[in-house]
Amino acid sequence: MFGIDDPFVWLAYVLSITSVILCLIYGLFTWNKSDDPVSVEDRHWETREKKTEEET
Repeated sequence: MFGIDDPFVWLAYVLSITSVILCLIYGLFTWNKSDDPVSVEDRHWETREKKTEEET
């Protein structure tokens, strides 16, 4: 089939394509996840930063 007679070569192709698909799916689901929770200090800093940017 398609000029490839060895089943191990087929297996390598199938596993490579499957791996790429699984990595893409995993990447899409974990794109913007962070391990660090946002603290109250971070929120206050962000609001001060936005206020400073609006003033200038």
